[in-house]
Amino acid sequence: MKNRSRIAWTFLTPMLILMVLVAGWPLARSIWFSFTDTNINNIAEYSYVGFDNYFSEYGLFGLSMFSAEFWETDWGISIKNTFQFSIVSVVLETLAGLGVAMLLNQEFKGRALVRTAVLVPWAIPTIVSAKMWGWILHDQFGLINQLLVDFGFITTKIAFTADPAYALWTVVAVDVWKTTPFMALLCLAALQTLPKDCYEAARVDGVHPLRLFWKVTLPLIKHPLMVAVIFRLLDALRVFDLIFVLTSNSGSTISMSGFVRRDMVDNGNLGSGSAASTSLTLIIFLTAVLFMRAARVKLNEESN
Repeated sequence: MKNRSRIAWTFLTPMLILMVLVAGWPLARSIWFSFTDTNINNIAEYSYVGFDNYFSEYGLFGLSMFSAEFWETDWGISIKNTFQFSIVSVVLETLAGLGVAMLLNQEFKGRALVRTAVLVPWAIPTIVSAKMWGWILHDQFGLINQLLVDFGFITTKIAFTADPAYALWTVVAVDVWKTTPFMALLCLAALQTLPKDCYEAARVDGVHPLRLFWKVTLPLIKHPLMVAVIFRLLDALRVFDLIFVLTSNSGSTISMSGFVRRDMVDNGNLGSGSAASTSLTLIIFLTAVLFMRAARVKLNEESN
């Protein structure tokens, strides 16, 4: 037993060292910078400022999160945008993905080809799909605007990616188009593992398809479905590229990752930018923990 343990650690040690170098050291350095006033123009000279980047008058959380003023700051707006984007997009992608998976789970001619075609939006790189939709939704030359005008739905073309009233929800729509295949793939994998005999018995008994879905299918796939939602939620909370390309990181759609990028790269404030990056990591971690705890409690209650 000791021999096996020693061999296991021999193989694991190089990987652990590599993980510390690749992930641990940059994370530790970012956390350290968050307690300093480091500027990108002179990284060598900085001063330790403690928690000023977090809780001072000009820090990220200088105002209480329970105050209306906090949600009017750039950081507060970025948190609000990120959670609005994440919650709405994940809910829509889960519902649409489950619906697509249910259809693809049926027997029909050409099913393999359709399954492959459904994955195309997900396979397209995010930057490419964002630029593509940017042109489709263009307020002067875009296909969507032209169709809406031609069919009489609107009289004046809409700036979908520039108008604050539409920009965030346009990003959500594009993200749903791109990521629904991912959720569909995970849901389909769960559906493929379900026993066929209970469905055959339900058909013989004349059970309505909707009742069969609520009473049989959904309870059987709820655990893998919850895992898929958690994965997608964690990915959505760190969104950056889609928003940045589609809306140029405007104030009305800026995400937490976009705020970090703007503070670090555009403004050169590595100290406060690192504080925002560390806060983003903690917010995502706490969100994941709370969601998993809530999901576990709910699943345990249903199983009892």
